[in-house]
Amino acid sequence: MKEKRSGILGIGKKLGSKVLTNPDLEKMVDTSDEWIRTRTGIIERHIVEEGETTVTLATAASQEAIKEAGIDPEDIGLVIVTTITPEQPLPATASFVQEEIGAVNAGAFDLVVACPGFVYGVSIADSLIKTDMCKYILVISCDILSHITNWDDRTTCVLFADGAGAAVIGEIESSRGFLATALHNRPFSELLEIPAGGVRKPITPELLEKKENKVIMRGNELFKVAVKAMSDVSKEVLEKADYSIEQVDHLVPHQANIRITDAVANRLKIDPEKAFTNIQYMGNNSSATIPASLYDLAKSGKLKKGDVVLSPSFGAGVSYGAFLIIW
Repeated sequence: MKEKRSGILGIGKKLGSKVLTNPDLEKMVDTSDEWIRTRTGIIERHIVEEGETTVTLATAASQEAIKEAGIDPEDIGLVIVTTITPEQPLPATASFVQEEIGAVNAGAFDLVVACPGFVYGVSIADSLIKTDMCKYILVISCDILSHITNWDDRTTCVLFADGAGAAVIGEIESSRGFLATALHNRPFSELLEIPAGGVRKPITPELLEKKENKVIMRGNELFKVAVKAMSDVSKEVLEKADYSIEQVDHLVPHQANIRITDAVANRLKIDPEKAFTNIQYMGNNSSATIPASLYDLAKSGKLKKGDVVLSPSFGAGVSYGAFLIIW
């Protein structure tokens, strides 16, 4: 009896409607187009306009994924939203999205893992599909980072953006689908954090003035940890699936920084032409970058049925993970 295999049946994407260019940022902080391009690879990024929220972006991406999968929303058994910018503290953002898309028979919960959220979400979905708990699972990654960015900090405000990516996960023929996943966390919480706003540091006027309710990142130290973590976990899923790096058709990593992508590709000794990047126009929208990248690659016609895709990611925690999938 062949092992049950799950895969991506449909995928969708929605970015914030406003385009913020490097010249725009030059007017806001002490930076330059050349400085941003050299250090990040970013030319422009998308952020939300008035009326756009985590739910509106997540819903739009979900509806596109559901349409492509050709399924009835009522057949979705679980809605997982990976986000660090929820619609509100309670209830879960997934509950709002569930209502919007008409997934009336689904369970719903949020997953807080920052940038590797999509990797964690599809790993959970893969396990639940294989054990027949659900027929279809909708994994949505959506972050509105413009709301938690310190726009006076030139080292972080040039990076972050807003967007959503969604995927319908379900059973697929055994020649396709997820081959292996891996999830990890290393205790380096101080490298990327929002210190205030939780029960440890409730919001006060003083903390707001210090902008401790915004993202604080120690970029140089995080770069080294990120490259090693993404490289190591990539090798782990390849070993689990008994695949070699030469068999990978596309490296689709978290779009954090083009230098990180280049360093990971170099460390894995993969053909640079196989390393996908769209951070140039999209920016870093946290957990949405991998599904949005898969969407772009598929719509371009370069990602074809039967292609092998390796997707590693890292984020706050430091959390990291990867999956290997046959498209």
